[in-house]
Amino acid sequence: MKKAAVVGAAGYAGVEAVRILLGHPDFELTCITSSSDAGTPIAELYPALDGICELVFEEHDAQAVAAKADVAFLAVPHTASLAMTPALVEAGVQVVDLSADYRLADASVYEHWYGAKHTSLDLLAQAIYGLPELARDELKAGTPVVACPGCYPTASALATVPAIEAGIAADAPICIAALSGVSGAGRKASAKTHFCNADESVGLYGLPHRHTPEIAQTLSRAANREVEVIFTPHLVPMVRGLLATVYIPLAHEMSTEEVHAIYEKRYAGEPFVNLRPVGQMPQTAWVEGTNRAQVGVEVAPGNKMLIASCGIDNLVKGAAGQAVQAANLVCGFEETAGLDARMPVV
Repeated sequence: MKKAAVVGAAGYAGVEAVRILLGHPDFELTCITSSSDAGTPIAELYPALDGICELVFEEHDAQAVAAKADVAFLAVPHTASLAMTPALVEAGVQVVDLSADYRLADASVYEHWYGAKHTSLDLLAQAIYGLPELARDELKAGTPVVACPGCYPTASALATVPAIEAGIAADAPICIAALSGVSGAGRKASAKTHFCNADESVGLYGLPHRHTPEIAQTLSRAANREVEVIFTPHLVPMVRGLLATVYIPLAHEMSTEEVHAIYEKRYAGEPFVNLRPVGQMPQTAWVEGTNRAQVGVEVAPGNKMLIASCGIDNLVKGAAGQAVQAANLVCGFEETAGLDARMPVV
């Protein structure tokens, strides 16, 4: 049993981590933080936890967290992790970072897209990009910092990587159109996420989006070459869920059945990735509230363009659930521990 803290537990990804950890057989949740809510019981902010969790929010303080936890899940905005992670690691705490601070291997790329100086280069060099389906062995080997992928990069990678690894993708730009529920924009209200603006409306946002270099980095690593990515995110009027549809030019003509066989072999045995049958594509409702990803493939008429789609819950497989999945691997627990909750079917 390891003690766990959630830093930034008042946010949507943070409270999702709380929900998962409360039912985890190998983690004991001992500390939650939110400087703006310090002194407030979490059940007051989230009444669904009334009678389930009695923890009270504390200030963000690395030493206080280290005194109570073996593992810290940082569900914080970018740069906030940079301010805490070095002290946590120095105190012997395993860091699982849900922010973007350790995702991009090149600090200059991070600084360009996030407009902040990277101040933790030593740990950046040691961090593992924690998409378990691509880095399971590295996570099992251990790392002081797990850099949890973003929600858009997770779905984009799971839809695309099998084609790249198999060498069937042409050396051409890959286009991604992705749609996410409003919770992906975080708990803090804005004009774009205000109900009156977000309801009954769909639109692109955040162009050029800062997840673009993260997606390109993941696909380039899989291809062992530079992969150009054209990424367009959309905000849709639902609370949670994310669907990424990827257009992959094929190196040679192929049938849907041939591509499906490649994906089927790649994802055989993966505990959280389900490949849809030929002729069926994923929907976000089928994975809502779970750590599962569903992937579907279809070759367009002409047999030269692959359409691959992946549906996930942006708060679970796209954030908190994936963080726990990666932490399970790093800590030597069963990979699926705490993540086998079933979803409503209607």
